[in-house]
Amino acid sequence: MSKSLARVRAALELTGDAVRIVEMADSTRTAAEAAAAAGCHVDQIAKSIIFRGEASGHVVLFVTAGGRQVDPARASALAGEALGRADAALIRAETGFAIGGVAPLGHLRPPRAFFDRHLLSFGQVWAAAGTPRHIFAIAPDRLVELAGATVADFTT
Repeated sequence: MSKSLARVRAALELTGDAVRIVEMADSTRTAAEAAAAAGCHVDQIAKSIIFRGEASGHVVLFVTAGGRQVDPARASALAGEALGRADAALIRAETGFAIGGVAPLGHLRPPRAFFDRHLLSFGQVWAAAGTPRHIFAIAPDRLVELAGATVADFTT
């Protein structure tokens, strides 16, 4: 088992919730791939979008419905600093995850996190579990809590 997957599994087990991580036969690297694999609507995919805070130099996490895009101006206003592109090295160094498998929890250094309000309209959402082939289903309000996220409107 990869270190990334093990971290997510451990974080979920600590909650006491009965959350099952599923390994998919195909990639779940994109929201469309994850939705096809899970058999759900693309907006039920809680994708982890990472930006770099221009002032802080640290990552900021936006958990976004799969079919939506983060609005950079709204995201920067929420973060309280200009946001830029986070490269793969920074993402891995701060979260412990590679692009395509970034989970909303189990990070090496928990980032400031924001959660797309649209995800709360579903009874269940699916999120990456640390690898491009592992995902888990969870109630969105519980995911907000576990990710330490602030619910907000930041998508287009």
